[in-house]
Formats: sequence, structure tokens, C-alpha cells
Amino acid sequence: MTPNRWIAMPSPQLLVLLVALAALPGCQSENAQHAASESDPYAVKVDQQNTFVWPEGIRGAVSLTFDDARTSQVDVGLPILDAHGVKATFYVSPGPLESRLAAWKKAVADGHEIGNHSLRHPCTGNFPWARHKALEEYTLAQMRQELIAANATIESTLGVQPATFAYPCGQKYVGRGTRLRSYVPLVAEMFLAGRGWLDEGTNDPGFCDPAQLMGMELDGLNPAQAKALIDKALETGTWLVLCGHEIGDGERQTVRRDTLAAICEYAQDPDNGIWIDTVESITRYVQQYRRTR
Repeated sequence: MTPNRWIAMPSPQLLVLLVALAALPGCQSENAQHAASESDPYAVKVDQQNTFVWPEGIRGAVSLTFDDARTSQVDVGLPILDAHGVKATFYVSPGPLESRLAAWKKAVADGHEIGNHSLRHPCTGNFPWARHKALEEYTLAQMRQELIAANATIESTLGVQPATFAYPCGQKYVGRGTRLRSYVPLVAEMFLAGRGWLDEGTNDPGFCDPAQLMGMELDGLNPAQAKALIDKALETGTWLVLCGHEIGDGERQTVRRDTLAAICEYAQDPDNGIWIDTVESITRYVQQYRRTR
């Protein structure tokens, strides 16, 4: 009898193909995926997606963040924040920080978060002002040393160890071409979270990567525009991270006073179900929730 060709032993070529397919993520067993997630604190288990629950009465979260340790942040921004009992995250650069040290020490005492924003604020050399500190000419080793040095400066001047980081210019690479490397893994190793810049949306707390949180621009928004972003986060149960620079009446990279005050008032109304807090505080809640699922 002629053997049925459909039940014949597979050819060597077919065996190779089957082994390759079995190695794909979608073909891995549930146990294998679980083991991978247990070994990687940034992994998300399948059953965590779309099941995240905020604390009782909370519909979504907002974090206010400000970059570069600009003078207007302590002169204009802190009085508004403190008047409403809102805590923000300030990603500081050592130079400006040291020029207003007493004010920044008060910010720490008042409960605001101080984060790392690098030592030299390196960005792409396509910006003429950054050509002498271009990310294209950096290595991972250089970036590591810069982040360590910035941490040391912040700790020696303010007495706090930064828990989170903000990518200068929102750019997450060093090198160029075949030598280009992401430094997101470095940030994941050194910090609880890393915040981006000029991103297009909010963070899904059940899925997002804390090492590259999406940050949306706050500069230039009027109160209605800011409220619309917050309401969208509430509708989707997500976490809105807003990013600003100057605070006051300027035209470029400036958060309007009335907008900042309006955000604080809106977020502090318990009827709106908003949790407004620092990046560190909300990240810790998100990660603790994931660990207990």
C-alpha cells in the first residue's frame, strides 16, 4: 500500500520551518510568556491589559512636569502650585539649579519631585546650539557617566536622589547609522521612569513602558485646550503627562499662568475624579498594581 503523503514524516526543511515558527512570540506557550514577564519588571502580562484600576473615585491621572530648572518655575510656578496643593515634577539642569538653590530647596521641602534631565542637555546636532554636545557623537558609556554625574550634583545640592528622568528634546538615542543605540534600556536600569517630549497621546497605565512615558506639550495651551486633554484622559482611564518650560507671560516654550491655575483647580475638584501627582508617585502606584495582578 502506498503511504498517505499527508501523514508522512516532514522533510528536514519543514522541520526547520516548524522550529522557527514555534520560536515566534505568538507561538510561545502561556508558561513561557509568564516566565519571561516574571524575569522582566517592564513586561506586561496578557491578563493585565485593559484591566487596570485606579484608586477608588479616580478616573484618570495627570502629572505636571517642567524642564531645565528655569527661574520662572520657582518664581511664578511654585506659588500657583502651592496655593492649590498640587505637587509637580521638575526635571532640572545643574547650572540653573545652582543659581537658585534656596528656592529649589524650598520646592523639595514643599513635596515637589526633582528629576534628572542630564548634565549637559545633549540633543541632536541638527540643532546648531547642540552641535558641541550632539547625541550623534555620544556613546552609551558617555551617557551613563553624564546621568551619574547629574544625579550626584542633584543629591549633593538638594539632598534627594532623582527617581525619574526626562529625555532632553525627547530624543532617546546616541550615535548614528549602524552605531546608533537607544539609551532607553540605560534609563530603565537607572531610574524608575523616563519621560518623553512632544508625544501624541496619554499613557495606558496597564500597558505603558515606564522607561519611555509619553509626554505632551503644555507650553502655549489655553485653559480650554488643557481641559480637553485632561477630559480625554478621563474618558479613556489613562495617564496624561504634561510638559512645560517657562511659566508666565512669554510667547515661546511658556506655560500660561491662567492655564496652570485652571488645571490645578479642575484637578483638585473631587467630583472630576482626577489624580494629579508627581511622575514618581503615579509610576510607583502603576508598578505596584501590576505586581499584584
